[in-house]
Amino acid sequence: MPEPLDAALDRLAGAERLLVALDFDGVLAPIVDVPSAARPLPASARAIAGLAGLAGTTVALVSGRGLADLRAVSGFGPPAVLVGSHGGEFSDAEDGFLDEAQRRRREDLIAELEKLVDGEPGVALERKPAGAAVHVRNAEPAVAERVLAAVRSGPAAAPGIDPTEGKAVIDLAVVEVSKGAAIDVLRERTRAEVVLFAGDDVTDETAFARLHPGDVGIKVGEGPTAAAHRVADPAEMSEVLTRLLDARRDAAGRAEA
Repeated sequence: MPEPLDAALDRLAGAERLLVALDFDGVLAPIVDVPSAARPLPASARAIAGLAGLAGTTVALVSGRGLADLRAVSGFGPPAVLVGSHGGEFSDAEDGFLDEAQRRRREDLIAELEKLVDGEPGVALERKPAGAAVHVRNAEPAVAERVLAAVRSGPAAAPGIDPTEGKAVIDLAVVEVSKGAAIDVLRERTRAEVVLFAGDDVTDETAFARLHPGDVGIKVGEGPTAAAHRVADPAEMSEVLTRLLDARRDAAGRAEA
């Protein structure tokens, strides 16, 4: 593990109130062709369960997936907090999520997207509580670009629609959402002194941009990023989480001695 990251984990371990916020796909779970088949790596799952059980520690999964989908594939529940739809859904505030106008807008959005993706090989439409996502990971490049271009110029440009582009996906919501805003909400709710956030996608950059001095941002994989630290893949992220768990347990033991 790079020395700067190792030192940062030691520093986080001693915080009185720590928020550990993590994207799911590409961070805790390897990217797979069938999204419903994604599962967290066992070492990451063990580390998350351990961290979530420590005093003064909140673990949150912050994902572009819909909340129900995130709950199903991750296998996590309380005391971990689940945040779905890029910050549009919180597991502790699921009711009253959309008003009547937003519900009608969502219905119209999904109907338009269904027409755009119909018959396009390898393209999938994922319905979400806040809107929908168009996935093109399994489509040929020409098909993927044609569909994404049609979505960008059509539904994504409509009033009241908040588009978020990721790797081979464009997510459309009828409310304004971002992972950065979700981190702000989580920080305030938990009164966290410091935050660790790890993500792999361009949608995670809004969260990296909201980190404060003393926080730790970790980019998983390649690509430009505002994060100060980087690991290669979910397997290396498992090592980071295990290292943090061990260090936080050690810090707690020293405090009790």
